[in-house]
Amino acid sequence: MTESIDASRLTLMLNDLRLPAIKQDWLGFADRADKESWPAARFLAKLAEHEIAERDRRRLARHLAEAQLPPGKTLDSFDFDVVPMVSKAHVLAICAGDSWLEKGANLLLIGGPGGGKTHLASAIGLALVENGWRVLFARTSDLVQRLQLARRELALEAAINRLDRFHLLILDDLAYVSKDQAETSVLFELISARYERRSTLITANQPFGAWGKVFPDPAMTLAAVDRLVHHATIFEINVDSFRRRAAIERKQKHAGRPQNYATTKDISGPAPRDNHTAT
Repeated sequence: MTESIDASRLTLMLNDLRLPAIKQDWLGFADRADKESWPAARFLAKLAEHEIAERDRRRLARHLAEAQLPPGKTLDSFDFDVVPMVSKAHVLAICAGDSWLEKGANLLLIGGPGGGKTHLASAIGLALVENGWRVLFARTSDLVQRLQLARRELALEAAINRLDRFHLLILDDLAYVSKDQAETSVLFELISARYERRSTLITANQPFGAWGKVFPDPAMTLAAVDRLVHHATIFEINVDSFRRRAAIERKQKHAGRPQNYATTKDISGPAPRDNHTAT
């Protein structure tokens, strides 16, 4: 099959057709087709399947890179047993994404520090990316600073419009936005711009009643909460801190054990990092 083919010319044609995977690997498929006596239709189908698979792989790699998700936070590593108020089946349904993302619905994770909100938000984001959706993860304070800079450059509307390409925007640690009129106003504009159009996932340490600490204007607080909770799924994660519980377990595990070395002062190093970022 390959003897009568002008390989250089074929490479140029495949390049013009924008078929990089076939351009890279067609010769290996051709040799296998010759050895196994594939009919032409099978050979063509194998090349097409290979090109589609490689496009899917490259697209997933691009979307994962742009999502900026914290590493290592997956649904498999999230301990649902210690967060009984969060149904794993419900989360898996959310990760399919079909209905709520198309409607621009929101997802809110509310609870004290160390309850696993950031881990769960990141894991949901990762699953959605793997299912073909576009996601962006950002610390709320960092994104607000970027939007505030865009406003000073008279480019706020364009900056918010660029975020429209993401089906889900994950805003982590809402409570850490400084109570500054300029900052909170751009956050409110972002929430308003995405309302019923694009979905937003927010993690927050404080219940809605305390969001006045984020939005200095009570009317703005009410309007922001109203837009977020309309068409929203809310998980209230009221559990002890993973880090605090891990520290207690470590202390109990080593209680009563003699020290390896005699010391005049108990000097403790930093505790090993937990998978669950403080939220």
